[in-house]
Amino acid sequence: MKFLDLAKVTIRSGSGGNGCVSFRREKYIEFGGPDGGDGGDGGDVWAEAVTGLNTLIDFRYQQHFFAENGRPGMGKQRTGRDGGDIVLRVPVGTEILDEDEETVIADLTEVGQRVRLARGGNGGFGNLHFKTSTNQAPRHANPGQPGVERVIWLRLKLIADAGLVGLPNAGKSTFLAATSNARPKIADYPFTTLHPNLGVVGVDNAEFVMADIPGLIEGAHEGKGIGDRFLGHVERCAVLLHLVDATSETVAEDYATIVHELDAYAHGLSDKPRVTALNKIDALDDAERDARRAALEAAHGEPVMMLSGVSGEGVTEVLRALKAEIDRARGAEAAAGEEETPWRP
Repeated sequence: MKFLDLAKVTIRSGSGGNGCVSFRREKYIEFGGPDGGDGGDGGDVWAEAVTGLNTLIDFRYQQHFFAENGRPGMGKQRTGRDGGDIVLRVPVGTEILDEDEETVIADLTEVGQRVRLARGGNGGFGNLHFKTSTNQAPRHANPGQPGVERVIWLRLKLIADAGLVGLPNAGKSTFLAATSNARPKIADYPFTTLHPNLGVVGVDNAEFVMADIPGLIEGAHEGKGIGDRFLGHVERCAVLLHLVDATSETVAEDYATIVHELDAYAHGLSDKPRVTALNKIDALDDAERDARRAALEAAHGEPVMMLSGVSGEGVTEVLRALKAEIDRARGAEAAAGEEETPWRP
């Protein structure tokens, strides 16, 4: 299955059915009169977050979604049938944007969340509706209201607890494969990862979801390389794991490059808790490890963890550090939610 995280679709709600102009004329019925029924309402367009989807690939093959029109009213006071709704089923974590790609209409972050994107037109009144004591034979009815047509954008932001960032070939995919059942593509050339990968990581009888995104390079926020397109997938993460290649001769510069790109991207990524770790230490001797660690700590200003996704050295300690940050962040969010919710008897 191909990965698609941005899709443009056109939606249109159903138009309301026209009201009916009709009169009751039956033999042996002393009093006739208007009996035209109302038109049915047009169908709505909804979006719903469902399970089992992790890409917007379905919207590559269908970009137009039109709800059903309401049926017109008929004689004998018969109301037209309402038009059927249409539902866009999207993955959890999908943002719905207006045509300008900036205005957020809805953010579906939980399974079962629904939002109405376009309301169907009301059905028109039949002539029975206009009968009065002074107008006992109205010969007009209302047309149904037209539906609403609009263009929207669907943007998927994967929901993960921890996100992996780093330069290409920093060992992010290897780390994800070593700690979860995910099987991302791994090779010894840059930009092996072309789309985000998710994996469920277990540590100390607890689990959390980790996201691996394609590597960043200098100038990514200006569109160089794959660019910052996939950074949106780690916006929802509680913590970032910044992996630095220990075999590089310039670990401090490599670290500074990623930090600069996160700052340039904004959207709160630079303020997220980060665990910084030197990866691929299995390829270094003790003296080289100490030298690279000292250089990175001087640039980072805080202690740096050491690990090897291949040998497994230090992996458990890093996972525990990530889990601690996740628990701290989620606990703070829960406390903030309780403070905002007023007490009710």
